[in-house]
Amino acid sequence: MTDTQAAQDERRTRDAALSALMRQAQAGDRVAYRQVLIGVTPYLRRAAGRFFARPADIDDAVQDILMTLHTVRHTYDPDRPFRPWLAGIARYRLVDRLRGVSRVAAREVAITLEHETFASPASNTDTDAWDAHTVRQAVAALPAGQRTAIELVKLQEMSLKEAASASGMSVTALKVATHRGIQSLRRLLGGHPLL
Repeated sequence: MTDTQAAQDERRTRDAALSALMRQAQAGDRVAYRQVLIGVTPYLRRAAGRFFARPADIDDAVQDILMTLHTVRHTYDPDRPFRPWLAGIARYRLVDRLRGVSRVAAREVAITLEHETFASPASNTDTDAWDAHTVRQAVAALPAGQRTAIELVKLQEMSLKEAASASGMSVTALKVATHRGIQSLRRLLGGHPLL
């Protein structure tokens, strides 16, 4: 017997064992079902490895196939070989997953160091547009309600409930005053988009 024949015989034996276990699993045998899942996982890993390079993607693909297998296990015909049925499920799930990854990759842009906002001080010139004194003057120029709302909610970072308690204003009034205060600050500071 050649090595090829021996490998084919071994595969047939494994397929027959998996078919028998799947028949038992369909009859409600949990132990047999667990053995099926454990037995097919290495095969599914190899199949997913042909589609994906990253270990995380391979693991996700295997889990996806196992979940599909669990969902459609009642469709397995015990009179037919198990491995072709499993291979069909795996192939369709892997192709679906690959399509999804391709769609996401088509919309996403890889971020490199060149895209880094803080790569050099020269690229962040607008963040130093105002000094603390200019901002304090602009906040001081706001009407009293807006100034209080901005100071409590934005500068002291209080929650709306805490700021309402501290100021005596209602939460709704604080929201309105904060919004109007930010609009006023934009006008005072020249319409800068950071506000």
